[in-house]
Amino acid sequence: MEEAPVVEETGIYDADGVISSDFLAHIGAAIADRATLTLKEDVSSLHQSEIGDLLEALLPEQRRALVELMGDDFDFTALTEVDEAIRLDIVENLPNAQIAQAVQQLDSDDAVYILEDLETEDQDEILAQLPFTERIRLRRSLGYPEETAGRRMQTEFVAVPPFWTVGQTIDYMRDDQNLPDNFSQVFVIDPGFRLVGAVDLDRILRSKRNVRIEDVMRETRHAIPATMDQEEAAQIFEQYDLLSAAVVDENERLVGVLTIDDVVDVIQQEAEEDLLRMGGVGDEELSDTVMTAARSRVPWLLVNLITAFLAASVIGLFDATIQQIVALAVLMPIVAGMGGNAGSQTMTVTVRALATRDLDIYNAGRIIRREMGVGLLNGAIFATLIGLVAGLWFQDPNIGGIIAAAMVINMFVAALGGILIPLLLDKVGADPAVASSVFVTAVTDVVGFFAFLGLATWWFGFL
Repeated sequence: MEEAPVVEETGIYDADGVISSDFLAHIGAAIADRATLTLKEDVSSLHQSEIGDLLEALLPEQRRALVELMGDDFDFTALTEVDEAIRLDIVENLPNAQIAQAVQQLDSDDAVYILEDLETEDQDEILAQLPFTERIRLRRSLGYPEETAGRRMQTEFVAVPPFWTVGQTIDYMRDDQNLPDNFSQVFVIDPGFRLVGAVDLDRILRSKRNVRIEDVMRETRHAIPATMDQEEAAQIFEQYDLLSAAVVDENERLVGVLTIDDVVDVIQQEAEEDLLRMGGVGDEELSDTVMTAARSRVPWLLVNLITAFLAASVIGLFDATIQQIVALAVLMPIVAGMGGNAGSQTMTVTVRALATRDLDIYNAGRIIRREMGVGLLNGAIFATLIGLVAGLWFQDPNIGGIIAAAMVINMFVAALGGILIPLLLDKVGADPAVASSVFVTAVTDVVGFFAFLGLATWWFGFL
């Protein structure tokens, strides 16, 4: 079959940083014509992240066809750059024998990333086709819980005994063909494979050949347990400016290395996860189907519905007052809305501070007092503003005074709830990013309606 013409442009992105329509149309035409040579020439030269962007831009049937047509020339590392739904859609349509052949060419951390989402039966079948050593390494990584350092670590590393000389170490790194492609540290281990220390490559290059490794190594003060949560591991990298770190098992034996490129992915993944959870959409991805997206949003929408009925019941307590003073019905949403926004601001700052461990038992009291002050100050500012507007609008200073007082109360409670609710949820082991927004909104709605309508009922009854 005639091959499609090769695209002349060197870049695949347009001015907005997305896959250009011309390149996408070219690849789509090559797939439709089954122009294998063109695809191999134009796609194989791309970086794995660029291939990932291309896969996400293609239609599902085009993705599968692209992988099929490229065969052994397809870089499976690109599957670590796409959404889980896209990755599964591609992998589940490939024979396990092809996947087994492909993962042998990948770093262990990338291989685990692809295998971990497959069914156990498929994992076993793929692993059974791998060489013994590689199979054992991947099984060990897959045996650790999800989102731990053990799942994200790379099992290829360089380790030498402390009695070796610098010269022996350099010769070993030159001669051994099975070393990782990129590394910045040489780890030092005892006969039981327990971690003793580490030597940076620059230190080795600056030392004479007859110097013993134990004389130039440093103790590894930041070894990461394989069962440590990946977010905690990322925080260690951030705190100590690490490029890589040893990963050890429960017996302090070296089992892998965590590198900065994986940690950057973890930081981005955790940030996206927290943002989505704060919106009550769980782990939803853009590639999810309508049913999957709807199902992930239903639980917290249901909780929102329940809290909405709670707020409505508070309004129902004052229906007689609202019937007599219609202005209250007009102004009610202002009090609740301002309180909700203020609570969300405080909650966002608090959840982020908890995630980065900037908020703890030692500074919690000071932060709570600060937020209370912010709530009172903002409440006073906006109470004055809305009080004047409402008083002039309805030609009634009583209405202005009531909404001003309610605004101060609700803004104060919103600030207090925005910090105390996430702290309480974190204390009981719940994820503040998931549940805080629903409860903060419920508190500000209930308190806002009750304060505004309660004050109005009391004041006009007093008059």
